[in-house]
Amino acid sequence: MSLAQLRREAAFALTIARRRPFNVLLQVTNRCNMKCAFCDFWANGVHPRHELTLDDYARLSDELATLGTFLISIEGGEPLLRPDLPEIVEVLSKRHLTVLYTNGWYVTPALAERLFACGLTQVGVSIDYPDAARHDAERKLAGTFERAWRAVDLLRDAAPHGGRQVHVLTVYMEETRAGFPELLAQSRAHGVGHGITLLSRNGFRRVPGGTWPGAEVSTELLALWRANDHFRVFEEYLERLGPFLDRGEAPDCRAGAQTFNIDHQGNVSPCIEKLDQSVGNVRDTPLRELHARLAAHPAVSGCQACYTLCRAMGQTLGGGGSLRAFRDLGGRMRSA
Repeated sequence: MSLAQLRREAAFALTIARRRPFNVLLQVTNRCNMKCAFCDFWANGVHPRHELTLDDYARLSDELATLGTFLISIEGGEPLLRPDLPEIVEVLSKRHLTVLYTNGWYVTPALAERLFACGLTQVGVSIDYPDAARHDAERKLAGTFERAWRAVDLLRDAAPHGGRQVHVLTVYMEETRAGFPELLAQSRAHGVGHGITLLSRNGFRRVPGGTWPGAEVSTELLALWRANDHFRVFEEYLERLGPFLDRGEAPDCRAGAQTFNIDHQGNVSPCIEKLDQSVGNVRDTPLRELHARLAAHPAVSGCQACYTLCRAMGQTLGGGGSLRAFRDLGGRMRSA
């Protein structure tokens, strides 16, 4: 691991310990080549000229650094629709840890090499079913299953630390539950990690995308987590799924205070589920001022609308983080 990467990781850990903001979800575009049933971003994209520019991201990276060292989730839409994505990764990775989420369609050997050369820390490829028929039907585009696994292999082979820097991300719902053990075995066979997220059904403009499973899945998933060291999620997340699915109970959300969202046009909101509650735009307002507005935002207090992986990360590492959270972060979830 490079000295620069070690410094970023140490600064990120210190940011968590100091209870500073540490995680931002960043949609670089809403445009997408797929039409997943659970997402409406693809129907709400804008022309590239209206999206944040490379200069905007360079300035944003510097402004984020005044708040802390961030884990930046680079998302879409499909981020790889932006031809300047490697350059975006490069300017963000100078001071922060970057994780890219992609459907894999546009990954080539050259692009995979370039992304990691630009400083990408980790990449997740979205795969929800262990077979092409169901996965492709969900994406409404033939060939997506094959393309996704090809991308997994290309990214794994290009990553400096191989499969440690690549994982499959599965939307975990009742519809994907039965196939998940088989899908987990597939990611192990490909030599990469695996993560999951419960899908939000209540966020702004969310469309019906499936059924939440019963609370008993917490026990199922914990058993799989203990048997598969490539299952890379926080143990505490899986434990808390049960109470949330049973009674809608989860610890107070830290969105706005320690985690927040910036969309493809620069609008800042407490989280990706509250895009309609922006506190301003990074193009015309300093980020520090926007974060102060977020910290005072009333919409998050007591919210129990979702228990997605991004919320769980905020809760697990928020408030200084727990010993178990640091164990998982520095162990099975580490990229090197």
